[in-house]
Amino acid sequence: MNIVILSRNSQLYSTRRLIEEGENRGHDVEVIDPLKCDIIIEQEKPTIYYKDRYLDYVDAVIPRIGASVTFYGCAVVRQFEMMNVFTTVTSDSIIRSRDKLRSFQRLSKAGVGMPKTVFTNYSRDVEEVLDHVGGPPVIIKLLEGTQGLGVVLAESKNAAESVLEAFNGLQARALVQEFIAEAKGADLRALIVDGQVVGAMKRQGKEGEFRSNLHRGGSANLIKLSDDELKLAIKAARALKLPVCGVDMLQSARGPLIMEVNSTPGLEGIEGATQKNIARAIITYIERNRK
Repeated sequence: MNIVILSRNSQLYSTRRLIEEGENRGHDVEVIDPLKCDIIIEQEKPTIYYKDRYLDYVDAVIPRIGASVTFYGCAVVRQFEMMNVFTTVTSDSIIRSRDKLRSFQRLSKAGVGMPKTVFTNYSRDVEEVLDHVGGPPVIIKLLEGTQGLGVVLAESKNAAESVLEAFNGLQARALVQEFIAEAKGADLRALIVDGQVVGAMKRQGKEGEFRSNLHRGGSANLIKLSDDELKLAIKAARALKLPVCGVDMLQSARGPLIMEVNSTPGLEGIEGATQKNIARAIITYIERNRK
């Protein structure tokens, strides 16, 4: 097959591993920067032009679309879909997952456990907002933050008020979420491929840090998920229609809770912690499902 990885950097670990495993299985793998693609729209003949050629020979695409280029990146993925090219995740599912509010609304309807969450339209009644999630401390998250950026722990009413005022002043929309103290700065990442968990790790934030992201100095270790954690991860991925994704969960006193579902999960941390070949699992998923 001719497989295209939509990525702006061919040297990233995840991109390199997907190239390696695709070529190991006999496929032609090419990395294409989605921002350098021209989308050509005409009656009954949607096409994509890249550098000096039309991409009319592609069998499957693996989107590795960064949050900063979601709009145009997803437009390119959508164009491939119009050309009947198989994609590991659809443009709609990427857009859905990037909007935290929309994601939580869908997960809530699907009956997925999650921290109590409030979204308000620049409310000045901070006390009422805090009461909805059980009072401080609370987590305040920008709707489109990634890798722990735009996530703040407010330990008091005054701190929450200051953070919300700052975000409101920047016209940045934010969610207020209950703080799960018993998680102790750790979370679980389950990597889903073809609707099944193919690897899981526990990420622990560095001392004094409530965020467990590896980009922020956290550590990762192999973990065996409980039945409840496995079911929750699969249910969340299904609710957001993401056959390939990373599902982040918190261990709470009332059971596992969904923190986030990532449509472009990094492979370095999960492959290092689990010693499993996740990149190959993604390539074989394409082989099984390409029409």
